[in-house]
Amino acid sequence: MIKKLILPAVLGTALFAACNSGSSDKGSADSTSKDTMTMEMPDTAGVPPLPAIPAGAKVFFKAPKDGATVTSPVKLEFGQENIALAPKGEVKDSSGHHHVIVDGEGIPAGTVIPDDSTHFHYGKAQTEASINLKPGKHTLILQYGDGIHRSYGPALSDTLNITVK
Repeated sequence: MIKKLILPAVLGTALFAACNSGSSDKGSADSTSKDTMTMEMPDTAGVPPLPAIPAGAKVFFKAPKDGATVTSPVKLEFGQENIALAPKGEVKDSSGHHHVIVDGEGIPAGTVIPDDSTHFHYGKAQTEASINLKPGKHTLILQYGDGIHRSYGPALSDTLNITVK
C-alpha cells in the first residue's frame, strides 16, 4: 500500500521539477508562482482573423527581373494589384505590406513573419528597397502580410532568383 502512495508522489515531483528546471534568457512576463503546473496559452482574444484575399490580388517583383545578374546593394521594386498597400499597425480588410525573405522558405498563411537577418519588413508600406547581399546565387521571396505581419501565404507571394556578382 505504501508503495502505491509513494511512487506516484515521487514521479509527480520528478516530473514537476523537470518541467520547471529550465531557464529563459528572455525572462518571464508572468509573475505568478511556479508552485503549480499550468500550461499557458497565447491570448488571442481581440486579435482579428487574417483578412480574406480579394479576388485577383497579387504581389510581384517589378525589379530586378527573374534570373538577373546584379550588384550589391540590390535595388528591389515591389508591386501589388487588387489589394491596398498599408503600413503596419491595424489589421484592415484587403490591405497589407511587403516583406522579403532571402534564401529562406515561404511563410504559411496566418503565420507571423519573423523579423531577423533573412526576413525584411517594409512596414511603412515601402514599394522599393536596397539590400546588401554577398556574391552568389540568391532566392528572394516577396511575401505580403497584414497589419500585424501575418503572412497571406503563397497566394500573395512571388519568387525571384538572382545572381550577385
